[in-house]
Amino acid sequence: MPQERPPGEGRTQGSARAGTEMGPAEVEAAARAAHAGRTDKAGRPYAEHLRAVAEGVRARGGGDELVAAAWLHDALEDGVLSEEWLDAAPLSGSTKAVVRALTKRPGEEPEAYARRILATPGARLVKAADLAHNADPHRLAALDEPTARRLARKYATMRGHLGLAPDD
Repeated sequence: MPQERPPGEGRTQGSARAGTEMGPAEVEAAARAAHAGRTDKAGRPYAEHLRAVAEGVRARGGGDELVAAAWLHDALEDGVLSEEWLDAAPLSGSTKAVVRALTKRPGEEPEAYARRILATPGARLVKAADLAHNADPHRLAALDEPTARRLARKYATMRGHLGLAPDD
């Protein structure tokens, strides 16, 4: 009988166990591995942002499929995982749809991005958690003032496009 490997160990971008979906720990491990060595604008490990978004999704009532999407929400956009990886990954169709909806396209207008999010069940909830963490005053305080102001405006504008209140 083959021995079970720890989550994500020994997997390539296209491999997966046949017939089973990745569990929350496996998705987290894949996201952490994909973003390993990356930092956010304040120099913090990028996985801290992913964890905060996943926790925010759970706190907003999201289940495992949306928590998985939270862990992966920046993976395609940041180029750390490929569309082919997502296609082959043992994830639900709804998780994959949310990840794709949250992936900004080059040159895409914010309004078009927001429409795609609103048209995809669950994507607004994940984006709400993402925006909440991105706009956290403690996080913004670690940035230089012009960058913090620019990002705060950007996040507030997107919240408006999505119909989110500042505390959503």
